[in-house]
Parts: sequence; structure tokens; C-alpha cells
Amino acid sequence: MKAVLPGKPESRLQALATGYWDSRRVTAYITGNAFSILGEPDTLLQTVYDDDEAPLKAIALDEASGKIAVCTRRAVRIYKPYGHDEDALSWALQSTFTLEQDGYDNKGEGESSTAISLSWGATEELLVAHSSLELYQTSSTPECSWRKRLANPARLASLSYDSAYIASVGQYDRLVKVWRRLSFGSDDVRFDFIYLPHPELVTGIQWRRPHHVDQTIDNVLYTFCVDNQLRIWTGSDSHGQQHLHLWGKVDLAAAIQDRALQGSGTGGVPSLRWAFVMHGRDLSNATEKAVQEGASLDEDVPALEHLIAVANRSPEICVVMDGRGHMSAWALENVGCKTQKSNIFSVAHVTSAEFDFLKGASAALSPHVEVYSYCNTGGHLHILLHFFDGRVEVYRSNIASFFNPNPKAVHMTLQCLWTGHSAPIRKIVRNNSGRAIVSRTGNGQSIIWKHELNSKRTTLSRQVIINHDQHIHRMCLLRKGRFVVFLRHETISLWDSRQSNPLLLAETSYDIPGKPLCLLILPRHKPEEFTTAHIATITSEKQGIVWEVKLPFYSPNDGGNAPAAAVNGNSNGTTHHPQQKQQGAIREFVKFQLEDAGDLAYVLPVDPAGASPVISGFLDVFARDVAISYTHSGRVEFWTARVGHHQQQQTTGEGAGIAEAKVEWLSTSSMETGVASPALVSGSTMKKAALVNATRSALTIWDIRGARLEYNEDFESQHTTIQDLDWTSTPDSQSILAVGFPHRVLLLSQMRFDYLNKGPAWAAVREISIREFTPHPIGDSTWLGDGHLVIGAGNQFFVHDRLFDVGESREVVKESLGVGSLRRGEGGEEKKRGKGKGKWDLFEVVQRLNGPLPVFHPQFLSQCMLAGKIALVHMILLALNKTLMYWVEGEAVDDYLGLEMGVFYGVGVKTTIHKSSAGRDVGEYFSSRRMSYDGDDDSFSEEVAAAITKKLKRIELPQLSSQEQIQLLDIVECAGMVEKQRRSLDENGARFMLFFRQHALRRGYSLQPPWREINWAYHSGSQDILLDFATRRQHGKLRWDSARESGMFMWLTDTAAVRAQFEVIARNEYTKREDEKNPVDCSLYYLALRKKTVLQGLWRIAHGNKEQKATQKLLANNFEDPRWRTAALKNAYALMSRRRYEYAVAFFLLGDHLSEAVSLCLNQLRDLQLAIAVARVYEGDQGPVLRKLLEEEVLAIAAQEGNRWLASWAFWMMHRRDMAVRALVTPVYDLLETPGSPDLKSKSFLTDDPALVILYSQLRQKTLQTLRGASKVTPKAEWEFVLHSARLYDRMGCDLLGLDLVRNWEFLKPNMNMVSGLGGEINPLSLLKRRSSLVVADLPVSPAAVAATQMMMPSEMKSGGGNQKQEKDKKPPTVFEEPDMNSLLDRFGF
Repeated sequence: MKAVLPGKPESRLQALATGYWDSRRVTAYITGNAFSILGEPDTLLQTVYDDDEAPLKAIALDEASGKIAVCTRRAVRIYKPYGHDEDALSWALQSTFTLEQDGYDNKGEGESSTAISLSWGATEELLVAHSSLELYQTSSTPECSWRKRLANPARLASLSYDSAYIASVGQYDRLVKVWRRLSFGSDDVRFDFIYLPHPELVTGIQWRRPHHVDQTIDNVLYTFCVDNQLRIWTGSDSHGQQHLHLWGKVDLAAAIQDRALQGSGTGGVPSLRWAFVMHGRDLSNATEKAVQEGASLDEDVPALEHLIAVANRSPEICVVMDGRGHMSAWALENVGCKTQKSNIFSVAHVTSAEFDFLKGASAALSPHVEVYSYCNTGGHLHILLHFFDGRVEVYRSNIASFFNPNPKAVHMTLQCLWTGHSAPIRKIVRNNSGRAIVSRTGNGQSIIWKHELNSKRTTLSRQVIINHDQHIHRMCLLRKGRFVVFLRHETISLWDSRQSNPLLLAETSYDIPGKPLCLLILPRHKPEEFTTAHIATITSEKQGIVWEVKLPFYSPNDGGNAPAAAVNGNSNGTTHHPQQKQQGAIREFVKFQLEDAGDLAYVLPVDPAGASPVISGFLDVFARDVAISYTHSGRVEFWTARVGHHQQQQTTGEGAGIAEAKVEWLSTSSMETGVASPALVSGSTMKKAALVNATRSALTIWDIRGARLEYNEDFESQHTTIQDLDWTSTPDSQSILAVGFPHRVLLLSQMRFDYLNKGPAWAAVREISIREFTPHPIGDSTWLGDGHLVIGAGNQFFVHDRLFDVGESREVVKESLGVGSLRRGEGGEEKKRGKGKGKWDLFEVVQRLNGPLPVFHPQFLSQCMLAGKIALVHMILLALNKTLMYWVEGEAVDDYLGLEMGVFYGVGVKTTIHKSSAGRDVGEYFSSRRMSYDGDDDSFSEEVAAAITKKLKRIELPQLSSQEQIQLLDIVECAGMVEKQRRSLDENGARFMLFFRQHALRRGYSLQPPWREINWAYHSGSQDILLDFATRRQHGKLRWDSARESGMFMWLTDTAAVRAQFEVIARNEYTKREDEKNPVDCSLYYLALRKKTVLQGLWRIAHGNKEQKATQKLLANNFEDPRWRTAALKNAYALMSRRRYEYAVAFFLLGDHLSEAVSLCLNQLRDLQLAIAVARVYEGDQGPVLRKLLEEEVLAIAAQEGNRWLASWAFWMMHRRDMAVRALVTPVYDLLETPGSPDLKSKSFLTDDPALVILYSQLRQKTLQTLRGASKVTPKAEWEFVLHSARLYDRMGCDLLGLDLVRNWEFLKPNMNMVSGLGGEINPLSLLKRRSSLVVADLPVSPAAVAATQMMMPSEMKSGGGNQKQEKDKKPPTVFEEPDMNSLLDRFGF
């Protein structure tokens, strides 16, 4: 926490108490019906809210026990400290007692009837003064030991520190009544009294404070009077017969003589004086601290020596200030001492702007001020100024500098300001720049606060207080808080808030159907039109009003304040500005209807985020958003607006003109989220929206521009509700969301998209809890412009800066940040981070989580490999090898390893597939593999990869977390392995091998690889190598679980290979048990292969199996007979009832019911791969069951999950290759027009992947069908797809790859240039820009069109018989045939 505003101090004489208890400073003051307890001036210890709604009148702190007493007009409550030994200090209610009310005390509610005072004495005695003086013993249950009714109710009363005297004074009283204690017994307490007369009204009384609580001193009473005199009263013996007598006086008016002379000429009005007594213990402590620090400059030495000389005489100091820059100090030496000479002498006269507290305001209008001072042991002097306009200013000073007469010296510095509201805060609204906020309470009080961006001392300075007698619906700030607009039930008003006294500039009524939902500031046309603003509201009936607001002229550089004369535009200065005399005004500009908003639920202004808006005057999707709306069905829409210019039109008559006014609204982005009746919605100008469900338990974060769900979290298990949502962003436009709960705020930060690990897109980086400071729930919160968070709870503000301890963050954040680097970087990195050990800046954390990646980051290298930039990967790894070779400890590693930017987006280096046709030879992936680095002859090889791996095991890269460095090791090893296979692998095979291995390494044992990797292998021409790679990993023991992990039955295109591997699995499943081989384990596989005879042979030797006889008898029958097929089905259903689903599948296959077998695999075994594999093996790739499975199940799953990889694979399997291409670009649920709305999972960001654009660029030119599919993708859709992919790269931290994509992407020819073939068909070949592209002819064509098609084909396609080869592949063998030995010998050339 950087700053706290503990609440507005009440304007009462005893609203604040401070004391030194248990070696710590404790200060408490009243705010509303609560009191705040502080330790250090900027440290809030606790806030205690009184259960009674009656206002608190007085507060007192006992330095001996630490107890705090507070009172209302009728009751006193005593709070006792607990937990100070366990470092968990808090105050809890000890006791309560009610005050006896005298008859005349209820006559009125004026100050005289409600005045009450509290004061602590020795042995926990408490004095309560109102219409009576009452003395209570509070060590246990409070008991009244003495009561005396007063003729005039006491306004002030003070019990001396040893409980020997009571001094009291009534309202408008010039007589101080001093009660002297005659007996100290608890049973018989007696007092006598004397009067201390004063010529004028007495304004303050206080007793001399001892050096410590157990010290016995002579009691000295200080009284302050309206005649500007401080009187000192002493007595020789508190137990003797002598009464107090006047020891001396200090003329406060004459203490500052130059000001007194000016005051004497004002008709006898006394000069304004503020005075306080600095007690001896405070002077001693402050002097010790000043001596320890010494004099920083030679010119400060005399001031320090003078201070030491004064302190050696052990006086009390009377400090006098006039509030206008002058201070005078007078020493009271040997007060009340009979053995030494008493004396009053001058200590210092100082003139400095630091003592100008009134800042030019007149003394008549200045509020009353109570001054307190203290100095802890070993600390500096602190001065507290309690202004009765609702603030306490806390100053800290080195006392030598405080008394230094040099006007250039720093006499004291403002440490903090205590203020706030006096009632619970309901709403906080910020201006666009975050330099000002306006807060509102339930009783109609509004306060405008200013904030200086990026200042060293972060706090809020109160600008103006505006009180209302009506409920405020909406409010907004204009021009950095100079003006504020309030929307009430029937009126809208404009206030000038540049001065401490607010001025109502204009107010007008309005009439519109519906409830006003918002107050929006519309963009202005030109930056110079700063004295005109347009404000709009939209109601629940979709009706709206725009008001034109004319502001008084001001200088944009005046810092938010202007001379009072300029408020009404009547500046006395000479100026020729045409708007100088403009008065504040507000008028109705135009009414409108927002017809396209749908079933409108709410409209809200968007939270400013990202770069400052540019005033363009255009109405387009690039204009700044001003509002976000949402409907009851969950449709979220962003809106911008433009106000039309006035156009004068001449009319008949006297030539009068009418003004045409209009407002235009444009929806810049929209999305159906599916979140019905959201309770809360918040949007930012970066098109991010956060929605809370109707029960306020679940939060979703959406990217409306990208139409994707990025975060979904249910907080119902935490038994809490979401109350508030606030957006902000870092300077580089990384979004941060503050989620408000009743007693805490959760800060969510964007994370980089990680499609390889499926990592989260958002994570909680910080949790701010206020429960330890206040029991009051949070009313509202908002962000300031520099990333500081303001939380309003009860009467108080809590301002949290950007520094926090990441050790308290979630594990995923600590893992991404690599918190271990804090331990590694105890030197420069930690110092750069700054304040405090383990403290991180919020903006730095977000940048680390979501900013651009170094080029050697594993995610950047992975995406380069997916994009076909293997040569670039080799360059990066060679550069990394060279960097690590010469690296010394403590040296920084360049994020770009010294490489030029041009190599990352293809300038002069062919490292991208977008520059060439995707149909180029498979060797293109490695075409630049021999490129040298930095002129050396070194090239990347498996040996270089091993060398890099060795270095990475001992060198920790500061930009990577420990987990990321492990992943980098995997990448290097994978790259080395692929380089070894480069002569026989095509690019898709390399992609599969790289990422399948990484998938296995990162995730361990997985049931299924991502469909992305399956697609790479499916479209690879090196499937024999991939099959060998996948089977060798199982050491010759390929079983179904291992096959499913590799996905081989999804990507193998050779039907013979599919059957061969299925038979291998069948054998291994049978032999997996070494002790007892069970034919049940392999029945499914052999029956899918239609090898019943093999299964019969296995049952024949299964002697120990109890099912042998029955099964062998059943299998001996002919299942071509319908009778035995029915028997097989009965057995299958019987097995299903026993939950033996896998064995039941085998009997369905035995009964030739493939569809039931496939359905059982899907619904009971939950194994999609097994269902597809069984169908492919049993009936081939052209069977009706497989096609039905793909159409009705696989595509439905793809649509429900939004899985474009799965949809593209399914369409390709169905030979709908045109649809396979379109599925990569278009969301699956839109492509299939699935009934019902898709679920949230289908809208997740995980359904996106920038690698989709890589596969699209590769497939679209592969065959005539894919060309036809690409032709149905409109240029606009492809354009948006490419830009969307580039934004995904940016969100992944791979900005350079996004730049490469948009720079080098090659579009197909537009549709208007297509050439029609025979029969009116569009010829897909006309889309191509290169004649050298190799395109497979897979479209069914008529014989009449064959000649024309052959003429337009490239020469490479005119031979080869693509269709004949396809027909060959369509004939899968039905019975396994042992290959002829001669054919094997022929293969090897024998």
C-alpha cells in the first residue's frame, strides 16, 4: 500500500488523540460513526465502526494501557488492545456504559447540549465531562467513583496525568474551573475547586506531559484565550494547600511582530494565530535525532549548535504560526521550578513558504485548526494540523531545520494527508487520463480528488466538496477534473471545481422515457475545442439525449486550477481570446434513438486503456469507443459516436436560422457471449469485456474484436460475490483487470497465448485484501492513470501502488516469471526493480507475462518451426551457441542475440513459406539449412545441438524461468534430432516429430496428441519414417494405449499400413500378460480385422480360461447365418449389462454390426480414436459407417469444441477437401450451421491457433478441390483471418512472426478474374499466380471437359494418373497375404 486516506476527520475539538504506548506511536481520530487507528502516519492499523448510528463526539487514548475511549452523546465505549505481543495488534470492545442524562440536557440539540469531553488519568481512570463531571475506574468493569453536576455543561475537560487535577471550561466561558483532588481512595473521592479567570473566552486547555508515564512532575496547565495569550499556571505542591497560580504569559499576537502590525490596522480584529506547546520529552527526542544526523551543510551548523544550547536548558517550547509563512518559537524555562530561575526567551523566528498553510485564503474564511506535535524515541518531530474543513495534514521535520532561520532551508515536509468521506463511499468515477476522480456517498456528498501521475509521493489531494440534497444517478468529470457534471432524476447540472468553493455554473431539466443508464462523454472533433463538450445519456427504453456543455475559458496548462475571477469568464487580465468571456452553460443538443441495440439491459462508459485517444473526427471502427452495451441474452457491443456540426439554414421571415444537430452511432465490435442476464459488465477501449453471471459467482473475459473467450472462472466455491470490474493497461497496451469482491480485489493480468501447452490466457497476479484494515465492505474501486489502484471502503480510500511481492501470486505466475530469478539476480536486476526485496512492479510483471519474447524463448522457436522457418531457427541457435560460448557471469543476454531484424521477416533471407508456393517440394523446409552464421563455416548439426544443451545445463538465462529453460533444452534436442533426419523428412513430418516429442516430454503420458500434430502427420509424405519413430518409442511393444498416444490410426493414409499396425496391436494385447494370456484382450482387434480363425486358434490353447469352452463353441459357427449373428448380438448386449464394453464391441463386430460397435466405443468407452480405427480397419476408408461417424459425431464434436484441426481432418477423410480448407478459416459451428448455440468451449481462445494459417497456406493450392474451397473464402474473410493470426502471434509474444505474416502473405487472385470452364464451372486453376505450382486434379470432370482441363494444367500434372492412383488406394486387401520371398529379394536388388 502506498497511501491511505483514513476518512474525513470530524470537526470537533476532541476528534483526534495521539500517544506513545508500548514503544510505538498510536494516533486515533473520529471519522463519521467510526474511528481510525494509525501507527506511523502512513500506516493504518485498524478501523473500528461503531454499531450505534449516532455520531461519535470525542476520543481519548491512554498512554499507560493503550486503551481508547470514544463516546456518543449518551454512551461511552472502551476498546482494549490485544495481540501486540504476537505482532497482530488490534483493538476490541472491552466495555460500554451509558451516561446519565440530566433534565436540561434534552432541551435542544445545539452544541451546548451535546458537548462532551474525555480524558485519561493515572491507573486507567477516565474522566467524562458533559453536564456533569464523572470519573470512572476502567481497569475491569467501569465504575463511577465520582460525579459532580455542573451549572454550565463542560465544553472542554482535561484530567492531569497523575489524576490530581481536573480542568474544565464551559461553552463561551472565560473562567477555567480547576478541581483539586483531596483523596485518592476508590470509596471516597473528594475534590475542591478554584476558578482561573481570563479576560476573554478560553479556547483550549492542556496539562504538561511527563517524559514517561511513570514520571512524577509538577503539574502545569496551559490555557489559550481569544485575546491571543498563552497563560501558564503552576502550583508548588499538588497535595498541599496552595492553589494554581499564574506563572507567566506569552503574547501570541506579538510573537510574530511584522504580521501583528498589519493586523492592528484592520479595525481591531485580532491576528490569526495557531499555537501549540512542544513538551520537554518531544524536544529532547527530536534534538537527539538531529544530533545523530548532524548538519548536512556547513551553513546548517549554527542552527544545530543553537538547538543544542536551547535543549540543554530543558524547556518547553511554545510554537506560534500565522498560517501565512511565519513561525515563532518561545522557550518556557524552568516552569514551576522553585529552585531555579524561570524564564521565557525567544528560540527562533522563521519566514518560509513552507509555513504558508492558507495558500492565499483570507483569515476570515479559513477553518479552525487544532495543532498537535509529538516525537517518538529516536524519531523526527511530527506536527499534525487538524483543519476543521475535514483534513489532517501530517508534517515531519528535523527540529534543527525547523528552527533554522535560513529561509532556503527545508524546515518541514508534508508526509501524508488524512482525509476522506464521513459516510460510506458508494461510487468512484475517474476521468479519461486518470488524473482526477470523483467519489460519491449515499447521503449526496461528492468529492473531487486530484492525482499527480508518477509522483514520488502517491496520494489523492482533495480538490472540492459538493453536497447535494438529491440522489445522483450518474456523474462524469470534464477536462482533468476542472468541471463535473451530475445527472439527477430530472435535472443535469454543471459545476466548476477549480476552486475550493464549488460553483454551480448551469442546470437544466430534461424529460425522456426510461431510466438513465449512463453518462457518456462523446469525442470532440478538434483538440482546440476544449471549451465545448457533448454529454449523452441512454435510457432503458433505448432513448437518448445529447447535451452541449459550454465551459468557461481556462488555460489548458493551468494544472487544473484557475483564478477565481476566471470562473465566470471575467478575468481581469488583458486577453484577446474570443472565448475569454464565455460563461458556463448546458443545453439540450439533440435526442436520438439507439434502435440497433437489441434487448438492451445496460449501457456503460468504457474504461480507458491503451494509448491516449487521437481526435480524428471520423466515424469508423478505428474511432475511440465511448460505450459498451449488453443485452439480456448476453450480446456485448462496443459503440462510438460522432456529433454533427451545426449548419445554419435560412428560413423565411426575418432571416432567422435554425441549427441542425445530429449524433451518429456506430457499432465497432460485437459478439454473442451466451452469458444470459449478466449482473456486471465492464469493457475497455482495447475491445476487452468482462462479464459476471446472474448469480455474481462466475467471471468470463472476452476479446470482442477476436470473438473469443479468454478466461472463465467460477468463484462459487469461495462463497463470495463479484461486486466490481475495472480495466486499465500498461504503457505498451497490456490489459489488467481488477475484480472486486466484498473485502478483496483480485488483479488479473494477460498471459501469453500458449497453444502448445494450452496454458491459461489470464492469471491472478496480485490479491489485495483490506479485511485487516477495516471491517467495512468495499464500495467501489478504480484505476489511476499511472497504474495505482484506489479502493473505497466505508469512509476511507486505500491507494495501492504498483509494487508488490510476487511470492504471493499464483503458481502459474511465479512459474512464468521464474521467481527463482530473484534469487539469481540479487545484483543489478533486483536493484533495477527497486524498492524492497522481492518487490516487483505490476507493469513489469505484466510485460514479462505478456510482452514480446526473446528470440531464443522456446515458444518463439516452436512457432518458427511451425511456420517453416527452420533456417531461422538454426540461425538463432547458432547465435545462442556463440553468445553462450563467450558469456561471463553477470553479463546480460541480448533478446535478439545480435541478429538483424530483417532476418525475422524475410528481408534478404528465404526463411518463410509465405514467399513461395506452399506446394513446393518438401525439401523447402530445409532449403536454407546450410546457411552460415556471421560468415563462419559452422552450420547447425546434431553436435551443435549437443553443445548448446551442455551449456544451457550450467548457464541460467535471466529472461527464462526454470521451466522455460527446460523446454528450451527440449527444443534444441528436437531440432538436432530432426536435422539428423533432414534428408528423408518433409516439413509436415518434421513438424510432427518435433512437437509430438515435445508433447510427450512436457505432458508425460497422454491419452491423445493434439489434433494439430495429427494433421501435420496426416498431410506428411514421410509417414513411414513417422510410423517407425512412433513404434520405436514403444520398444516393439505397440499396444492400443501407445497407438492412441501417437494418433497413428488418425494420420496413416495407407490402408494396408493401418491394418498391419492394428494386427501388431492385436498380437501385443494378447501377449501383454506374461503369466496368463487371455484371448479376450485381443478379440476386438482380430474381429475388426475379420480374422476370426486366428482368434479361434488362440481360444483353442487358452486352457486355463473358464470361458474357453463356451466361446470356442460359439466361434465355430458360421456368422454369415442371420441366426448366429443374432446370437452374437445377444452376447454383446449381455456383456454391456456387465460393463464389459470392450468385449461387447468384439461381439458386435462378430455379428457384423459395425455401427453399434462404433457407437459403443464412443459413448461407453469414450474413445473416439478407437471408434475411427475400428471403422477404418473393418470396412476401409470409404465405408458408410465411417462416413456417418465423421459426419454425425466427429464434426459435431468439432463444432461443439470449436476444434478447426479436427474438422479439417474429418472433411479431408471424407474427401471434402474444399470444406477441409474452409474449416481452417471459418468457425466450425458457422460452417456446419449446427442447431443450437455453441457452448463456451467452442468460443475459447484455445480453438484459435496461428498454425492454422500455415496449414491453410499449404492446403489451399494442393488440389483442385482445395482451390475450389479457397475460392469460397472471400478476400475479406481471408484478410481478417490473416490479421487475426497476426494478432495471435502478437498475443503469444511473437510479434516478429506476426510482422512476417502480414508482410509476406500472398493472396489468391480475386474471384472477378476467374476463368470459367465448360458447363459454366469456375476453373480453380485460374486462382493461381504461378504456373509452376503442383496441383492434384481430384475434381470429378466430364469427358468433354478433360481436354480443356488438361490444356490449363501445368506440365507437371499432365502425367502421373492421379485419379488412377487414387482408385488403386481405394481397394483395401480383405485377407492378409504373406509376401512372396522373391519380391523381398527384388527389393534389395538380388
